[in-house]
Amino acid sequence: MAFQYCSIVVALFSVANAAFTNKIACADGIHFATHEACCALFPILEDIQENFFDGGQCGEEVHESLRLTFHDAIGFSLSQGPSGGGGADGSIAVFASVETAYHANGGIDDIVHAQAPYIATYNITPGDFIQFAGAVGVSNCPGAPRLEFLLGRPFPTAPAPDLMVPEPFDSVTKILARFADAGFSPAEVVALLASHTIAAADHVDPSIPGSPFDSTPAVFDSQFFIETMLNGTAFPGTAGNPGEVESPLPGEIRLQSDAALARDKRTACLWQANVNDQTHMAGSFKAAMAKLAVLGQDVSKMVDCSEVIPVPPKLTSRAHFPSGITRKDVNQICSLPFPTLPTDPGPVEPVAPVPKS
Repeated sequence: MAFQYCSIVVALFSVANAAFTNKIACADGIHFATHEACCALFPILEDIQENFFDGGQCGEEVHESLRLTFHDAIGFSLSQGPSGGGGADGSIAVFASVETAYHANGGIDDIVHAQAPYIATYNITPGDFIQFAGAVGVSNCPGAPRLEFLLGRPFPTAPAPDLMVPEPFDSVTKILARFADAGFSPAEVVALLASHTIAAADHVDPSIPGSPFDSTPAVFDSQFFIETMLNGTAFPGTAGNPGEVESPLPGEIRLQSDAALARDKRTACLWQANVNDQTHMAGSFKAAMAKLAVLGQDVSKMVDCSEVIPVPPKLTSRAHFPSGITRKDVNQICSLPFPTLPTDPGPVEPVAPVPKS
């Protein structure tokens, strides 16, 4: 019996070892990867987590790095072909003097300049670094999905053209049309806007820098979708544009485009579907980001290094109405039932700005 038991243990060890040895030992003697090319990412990961993301915090650099992944990638057009830009190619870093001057890219020069030393230090293309830093940064936010990362973007050859990035004051029709020209459906547009749950605005209103889009900017949760649906002070709009609906929460900023998408019949139910459904919100965001991150790229020539991206912390909070808010404060356009949510106890507290590091 002892011999039989020993044989079983050896067999199980062999199976486990065989599975493990499918990975290649990296030259550093510490890490393993399914593809040797991914080994080069581990020192970059450790450096940016410690020195760029403040030891793995979901803060300002994460917000800005995620924003940069979008602003670089969306410079892509199905209708314009090559003249529509190279997509997720790092052109916003290589041709920074051109692209950061575009109106829609206002303020993005800060994160471009902050990332530049890392791109210069490591053997990685600008397009790869931008998307890698964005995926790593998001992994620091509780509740976020573990984003995919494919390695192998070539150097860009030209800047993306102007007017490719949707702006906060664009109409829903204009926003959906721009995204459609880049290959995204309305559902994917709403999915990508989950990024605003860990975001803040510095330049939409320069008088209130660091204003977050929801009350929990360091957590990837559905509060953004809830709070954008709340009634607020309405400002008159123009033809084809419903105008701004200011957040009722002090210290929180609401983009006009977010308010409009939450209230437009084409997107209202897509928006509401994220309320109190963390699995749906995280899953749809991950899928849309995977598509965004390789816009304009030949995926067949890239290597999947998603295993290098850390696993994000689990979400421990639950969806809720902020203090003083109840179901009657929801401006609901979708005809589907709105989820039942608790209201935070206590007095209404101002939403704190996201501090600069």
